[in-house]
Amino acid sequence: MDAGSSGTRVHVYRWLNTSRARYDAKNEIQLNQLPQLHTKPGYSKKIKPGVSSFADRITDIGPEHLQSLLDHALSIVPENQVKDTPFFLMATAGVRLLEATKQKALINEICSYTKTHSDFYLSNCQLHVQVISGETEGLYGWIAANYLLKGFKTLDQETSGQRNHTYGFLDMGGASAQIAFEPNATETEKHANDLNLIRLRTLNGKMSEYKVFTATWLGFGVNQARQRYVKSLMDESYTKDAHELLDPCLPSGLKTSIDGIPVSDTHQGSALVGTGLFDECLRKTYPLLDKDAPCVDQPCLLHGQHVPVIDWNINQFVGVSEYWYTLHAVFETVSKSEKYNFNLYQQLVRDFCSEEWEDIISNVQEKKWGYDFDVKTAQGLCFKASWLMSVLHDGIGVPRNSLSELRPGFNDPTILTLYGNDARSLDPFQPINKIGNMEVSWTVGKMLLYAAGQIPPSDSQGLPVGIGPNNGEPGSFQEAGSNFEVIPEFKDEDSWTEAAEELAEKAHSRSTHGIILFLLFFLIIGYIFRKRDRRLRISRIVRRTRRSSSPPRGNRGFFCASSKYFGPLSVINYDKILDDEEVSADFELGDAEIDDNEHSDSSRRSRIGRTSGRATSKANGIKMDPTNHYFDGSSAGPRVRIEIN
Repeated sequence: MDAGSSGTRVHVYRWLNTSRARYDAKNEIQLNQLPQLHTKPGYSKKIKPGVSSFADRITDIGPEHLQSLLDHALSIVPENQVKDTPFFLMATAGVRLLEATKQKALINEICSYTKTHSDFYLSNCQLHVQVISGETEGLYGWIAANYLLKGFKTLDQETSGQRNHTYGFLDMGGASAQIAFEPNATETEKHANDLNLIRLRTLNGKMSEYKVFTATWLGFGVNQARQRYVKSLMDESYTKDAHELLDPCLPSGLKTSIDGIPVSDTHQGSALVGTGLFDECLRKTYPLLDKDAPCVDQPCLLHGQHVPVIDWNINQFVGVSEYWYTLHAVFETVSKSEKYNFNLYQQLVRDFCSEEWEDIISNVQEKKWGYDFDVKTAQGLCFKASWLMSVLHDGIGVPRNSLSELRPGFNDPTILTLYGNDARSLDPFQPINKIGNMEVSWTVGKMLLYAAGQIPPSDSQGLPVGIGPNNGEPGSFQEAGSNFEVIPEFKDEDSWTEAAEELAEKAHSRSTHGIILFLLFFLIIGYIFRKRDRRLRISRIVRRTRRSSSPPRGNRGFFCASSKYFGPLSVINYDKILDDEEVSADFELGDAEIDDNEHSDSSRRSRIGRTSGRATSKANGIKMDPTNHYFDGSSAGPRVRIEIN
């Protein structure tokens, strides 16, 4: 669970255990990969408000907040796997703003309620339910972005000594902002003590390490920045009429309270009156970057925070959360581009903010900017856009101009697929939201560490998976929280079990419309077969059709349909297993008369499958008739193992 400042979102991830993943790997390249996490759109759910709003009534957080999220997760995780499924709740900036005593009480209540009302694996409250620092959140996000964008090195690159440079990660929520990136070689050596060590493990047990810088700015999220901005307007008005404060970051004609609630012209008390001057809005948000703050450890970016020099010749950043929603999603239907283009975006925002508020409301109702663009989004867009651009270009220093050609090393197929033909001119920054069906969230990074930590190291001296200071400070390395065990031998039967679970899950997740159609089908069939003479007539027609033109039995029934899920069943190998070291003798399968109407093909073969791949035959000399698809399963004799390829 990602417990953010504005709400909590539950994510459910699944991955193969190490033995199965190694069994499925076809070559050393696949064994040199990280565990493959999987999720689906329905596996995630978000509710509001954030957990920090329960700080003064912690006993309500369970029934009013956590329970619906737990119920959602329990509806997805198979019942027999709940006790083995680890539960994590990581609280971020919203809870970090609380005083320490309230933080502790809130976290303890969350852990206690979860342990009481679910059977998820939760061995240690301090490990599974905690407030994470902004730096840790940034590192998790960096892992997630590079995992999904294939930024981590591959076996071929290891062998040749070359690899793509990893992607930098930018995140901004309501209360804080984070940056995480791998500096170039010169900066890495110069600022070695400022870096964090990330240690991962691939399926073959080999270790890979990355040295990453991360920083966080509490109070630099969009909501906290807005509060600081309004305070600056009030500070400027001390010698003026404080009744109405002119706000260039609100559309012209919009009037709100200090808290941002729209009010009428008859409102009594201080109010913000929009002027819709976007360039003035940019000028007023710039001081919020606090670039003039003392920098104790050069170089610095924002608020006196030390950050190694970013090499824009090799560093390419992706931005999530507000970077995606504000810089891309709000104008997605208008811009018709997957790329972030500074000049185009600035012009779109300038045009939007210059419109009268009444016209904006009308355009929202007409869905000019898309179905997800509502009045609340319109009200806050001018400030958010100004703040995001200020942080991105004036704060972090992302170049405003596009690059004319794709940089060497950034020709990954994932990127090309993500941005299409526009990938040929990738900028140093792009906002992203999902890769495939997986959201680029820091939660992916946390669970990838956990999954990688379950893989046994290739040598007995293997170091633990996790994150920590690059200087090796004792006791400060945060292990992934998972333990590896001796890997049991993977059995073929396990694949049948997993396939059956997959089918059951699909059946469980059927839509309401599908269930209604299913019931309607059976009602129609019941109506047709309600009379005995009609049933007999249809039965005779079916018998005649089957005798004259039925396909080979091996291609009918359940096993024909199931081959789409389990693979073709055309090859069945029989291996003789002799008891008591008997010398192989001749055996003969007893003749069996087959009545087309006595047993269906699917029922007979299903009976074979339920015996765990073993059946018996009659002794007295073996004679395999290739035209005989059946044998008498009730006869005594040596066992026959059936392998289905």
